[in-house]
Amino acid sequence: MMKPTQSFRPTMLSGYFPRHNPYFLSNKYNGLFHGLVLVSTPTVRTLPLTIIHAIDNSNQGNFDAALISGVVLGFANPTLGCLAHKYSLSKFSTSGIFFISGLKLQGGEFRAVAEAWPAGIFGLASILLLSPFFSSLILQVNLAPREFVTGLAIFSCMPTTLSSGVALTQLVDGNSALALAMTVMSNLLGILTVPFWISKFFADDFGVPIPTRELFWSLILTLLIPLILGKVVRNMLKGLATYIDQNQRFFSILSSILLSLTPWMQVSKSRPLLLMVKPQVFIQAIGMGILVHLTLLGFNIVAIKSMSSGFCGSKSVFSKKENFRALLIVCSQKALLIVVAVVEQLGGALGESGLLVLPCVAAHINQVIIDSLLVNFWLQKDQSYSKKFEA
Repeated sequence: MMKPTQSFRPTMLSGYFPRHNPYFLSNKYNGLFHGLVLVSTPTVRTLPLTIIHAIDNSNQGNFDAALISGVVLGFANPTLGCLAHKYSLSKFSTSGIFFISGLKLQGGEFRAVAEAWPAGIFGLASILLLSPFFSSLILQVNLAPREFVTGLAIFSCMPTTLSSGVALTQLVDGNSALALAMTVMSNLLGILTVPFWISKFFADDFGVPIPTRELFWSLILTLLIPLILGKVVRNMLKGLATYIDQNQRFFSILSSILLSLTPWMQVSKSRPLLLMVKPQVFIQAIGMGILVHLTLLGFNIVAIKSMSSGFCGSKSVFSKKENFRALLIVCSQKALLIVVAVVEQLGGALGESGLLVLPCVAAHINQVIIDSLLVNFWLQKDQSYSKKFEA
């Protein structure tokens, strides 16, 4: 047993699973995100440690570093980015990301949420049907360039994140199977709902026709078909499936690099306009993104508590701590990847793509930081309760 004076040293190897960890999640639940590391509650004692694990376990460090590198490279030398944009390289990179996701998709997580199906239904409704209405409020904000506001409004119409929500749920001992199921289902169903919300909230305000049908089929071809293809290839080639499961970190890094290509191209293309934006305006856009995420957290807290009262009170699936935490985290986050794909397919109908994407990149990073603070609060609370119970 570890002595009280011995400090905990977190591993930085995402493929390492402590055999003694009581919160270890079986591989059959890992699905699309196989390879995430779990941390037992008593060992996580500080906020920096929580954020380190949240970032490292979800490969978020690679993801965010790639995004920031793409943006910086686009500012520093836009020539190559403009050339890549000319040949529509972003369409191939986005398809590649979802093909890799299909290769990593193991399946089986849906069977694990049978008992919590009301929570799953609510989660999908919150992500895909309720939270998009915040877009109409965001559009009321007066900020120039207008693309910053529009980008955040588009961001609110998206499904949940592909990795960070699940990783944070695991860290706090939430219902990881439920989080996985909501993540996969919301991103698949989002291909149907996103074009509808884009058309509803933006067509009238901007006075331009939104190519809803074209956007729908583009998302099918760019996202859904590559995902299915990847899953089919995985099922046909068992040796490949084993190799992918053993090299999760490599494929996560590859996905991060592919994702960074689109912000790189869009920032390169929009560089002259971005240089005209005042720093205080961009800071205001970042503040708006933080406010949007805090609003989503508040909304989902009230909604989940209300659902708990309506479903047998304390015996409800909504009242279970592990379900509540999974719902709150996953339902309050939005996927940057789908924003990038949508903005690319709109072809400038709602403004310059670089200006639309940049505040979304900042909002994505901020939501991970905010939710890491929330996870740390829960972990400290659990630790305090555990000590009181033992006493």
